[in-house]
Amino acid sequence: MEPINEAHVAVPGLAVVEVAACDDQTAFTVQVLLATRWATATADHTIPDPGQPGVRLRCYLDVRQTLSS
Repeated sequence: MEPINEAHVAVPGLAVVEVAACDDQTAFTVQVLLATRWATATADHTIPDPGQPGVRLRCYLDVRQTLSS
């Protein structure tokens, strides 16, 4: 994965979340759960980690913006 860019965490309330999961479905399920709670820039694909089991997914959260229920 690419390094985290300073702009992604420039102010309090912004976060970068990396998910390590056994498969795509699990990684995307975690992303959906995060997106139901906070404003989220979602990823559309996972990235295999060469030499490691499973996949990784990175998404960006703005926890200052809670979603209404």
